[in-house]
Amino acid sequence: MQDQAKPEVQNDQVEQAPATPEVEEPVVVAVDSDFEEKLLQTEAKLAELQDAYLRAKADGENIRRRAQDDISKAHKFAVESFAESMIPVKDSLEMALKIENVTVESLKEGTEVTLRQLVNAFEKNRLLEINPVRGEKLDPAKHQAVSMVPADQDANTVVEVLQKGYTIADRLLRPALVTVAQAK
Repeated sequence: MQDQAKPEVQNDQVEQAPATPEVEEPVVVAVDSDFEEKLLQTEAKLAELQDAYLRAKADGENIRRRAQDDISKAHKFAVESFAESMIPVKDSLEMALKIENVTVESLKEGTEVTLRQLVNAFEKNRLLEINPVRGEKLDPAKHQAVSMVPADQDANTVVEVLQKGYTIADRLLRPALVTVAQAK
């Protein structure tokens, strides 16, 4: 191995550390008591505002959580009212099946009572019937034309209702199936 030669430093070439800068004396500012009082008031106001902010934030979170719970319950129990109004209809049908000596008149009377219960249940739950009349203008938002037939009435008017339609809370559940008059 070769020895690496170290450069020799002569005494007059030795680097000297830079001189330390002089430290200035801190400036002392006289603080008047009015300034200190304003500072304390400002800090108190800041603490008050922080507290109010945290309370408002917590209230907002609580409201959001309660709203989510309410929505969840509404989805879960959406059909509860409808189911409650359908129970008497089921009860009537079960009672009709238990009758041993059935006559045509009793069967018809029981069916009419059960139908009234069903209609009341529908109305209570805003399930409304769409039953267009002959000559009514075809409404594509409520009616579905399944065929066109020659008729002596205006074109695109209802000739016959094949199946009633239904809306629930102003929303179409099923359109009424109709035949309509052809253009002449």
